[in-house]
Amino acid sequence: MSPPLRVIFMGTPAFAVPTLQMLIDRGEEVVAVVTQPDRPKGRGQQLQHPPVKELALAHGIPVIQPLKVRAPEVVEEIRTIAPDLIVVVAFGQILPKSLLDIPPHGCINVHASLLPRYRGAAPINWCIINGESETGITTMMMDVGLDTGDMLVKRATPIGSDEDAISLHDRLSILGAETMAATLDLLAKGELSREKQDDAASCYASMLKKELGAIDWEKSPAEIRNLIRGAAPWPGAYTWVHGKMLKVFKAGLATGSGTPGTVLQAGKAGLEVACGNGSLVIEELQLEGKKRMAAADFLAGYRIDAGTLLEFHQ
Repeated sequence: MSPPLRVIFMGTPAFAVPTLQMLIDRGEEVVAVVTQPDRPKGRGQQLQHPPVKELALAHGIPVIQPLKVRAPEVVEEIRTIAPDLIVVVAFGQILPKSLLDIPPHGCINVHASLLPRYRGAAPINWCIINGESETGITTMMMDVGLDTGDMLVKRATPIGSDEDAISLHDRLSILGAETMAATLDLLAKGELSREKQDDAASCYASMLKKELGAIDWEKSPAEIRNLIRGAAPWPGAYTWVHGKMLKVFKAGLATGSGTPGTVLQAGKAGLEVACGNGSLVIEELQLEGKKRMAAADFLAGYRIDAGTLLEFHQ
């Protein structure tokens, strides 16, 4: 057995927690956790710890929360800790070369796509929005580019036809920990190999914006359904009825026809809306100012007649 590695873990949201837990469970020496500063949250705007900090504190691991990880004093603090390896999962800041060069084993990132596809901030959402049937995890040796470093270990997983970005996120967070564990096993045996990315095969998964969620009814039913699944939980897919925003959480494909955006029927099966080349049955929704509910329950108390036009505007 090789001695445990001195690891600094950098991560922030819930997605990163299983990988930190894995490092603790396998007995690596996690000498510090670097995470984003506490942020105000909720109605009371109380400062809240990032999920990664919660786990670190529970295990007595020192926590560093820099506003900017590239600040010279932060880089110097990390240099003083002298880690063998830095593990990065959804940290939320770009690491400078001065920091990447510190650990002898480098900085290894857990990325939620099969690189070189879907580099960037929101790979889980975009792979669903774009109708992919498969995604996965890639561990990668970090360099100064955005998700451009050499690939180490890949693990693929199919995307369920009804799966949304929330459930895929949760599955990939577990797969990320497993893939990182496999990467560390190879590192310990001296068998970790690096593969250069083909930049020509890459695509960019940009940060999500609010207007992305606006449903364009001219698109096909499948494209709209992919948006509904991929835009969860934020920004969420939405349309407009009677001047109010109508959020759409779940929908099924159908074969009706009509002017895109027109309600074809409204009843126990849900709200059927014409799209470009087919129709979509909205099964779960939320009208502005109301609770989220099944479409059938909503329609029992709120009238939307056939022929009503659902509007597209951002």
